[in-house]
Amino acid sequence: MTERKGFTLIELLVVIAIIAILMAILMPTLNRAREQGRRAVCLNHLKTLTLCWSMYADENDDRIVNGEACWDPTGPPAAPVPTSGPHKGEQYWVGNDCASGFMQGEQRPLDIQKQAIRVGALFPYCKVENVYRCPTGIRGEMRTYSTGYGMNGCFDATGTYEGNKGVRVGRTVLMVKKRSEITVPSPAYRLVFLDEGRVTPDSYAIHYSTPSWWDPPFVRHGDGTNVAFADGHSDYWKYRGAETIDVGKMANPPHNYRPTTEEGLADLKKMQEAIWGRIGY
Repeated sequence: MTERKGFTLIELLVVIAIIAILMAILMPTLNRAREQGRRAVCLNHLKTLTLCWSMYADENDDRIVNGEACWDPTGPPAAPVPTSGPHKGEQYWVGNDCASGFMQGEQRPLDIQKQAIRVGALFPYCKVENVYRCPTGIRGEMRTYSTGYGMNGCFDATGTYEGNKGVRVGRTVLMVKKRSEITVPSPAYRLVFLDEGRVTPDSYAIHYSTPSWWDPPFVRHGDGTNVAFADGHSDYWKYRGAETIDVGKMANPPHNYRPTTEEGLADLKKMQEAIWGRIGY
């Protein structure tokens, strides 16, 4: 009789164990590489949006686009021109792509979201819907990026506005209406776009006169997030405070969160200075 040769059960188990160990070692590395790739794409999207934001100002007598998104969760896709208030005559940068229950994960139909982006004031300068979305965005949402309040956003953050003019404190214009108003600090330090991570009906808000977040801190890539500035560059911010990271990673993070540690307060101040150009307390 001929002798048959093959792997024994012990040998097979050893091979399987070795493969499992190698996978356990390699998977975190592969995940980090995948995340770094997504982060790079997100940074490029933010840089592209900021370039288009600047092109809009070039063609509109230095006036920057209305940073608010249209808020009509049940109406057809639209980005009208307000006829009163601080944004009188300024078309919304994106249309009504946000559902009424967005904080609980409710979404408008995908085709409505796409149309809402197309009718926005910035779309003629950035005609690719995917640029408005981070690759790590929530499934079913076309837009994950928001403007910062200070860049012609919602004026109720400072409590006042002067007709259709930017709000000024000393040499710093808190609510910027024109690109030329971004002087203190320089455009390299004033935030225009950020990867908020979920579609919202407004620009990203943060308090000016109190040591407190308004909208929650957002954690999008690792323990930080991506942002873009008025000079056209984009950057990755890594948060210092464990509390900032913990709150930002919650499924439904709280609004008006007040930091309790030095590191958490440093994260808050960094964002306040980027949005407003200064701290008001």
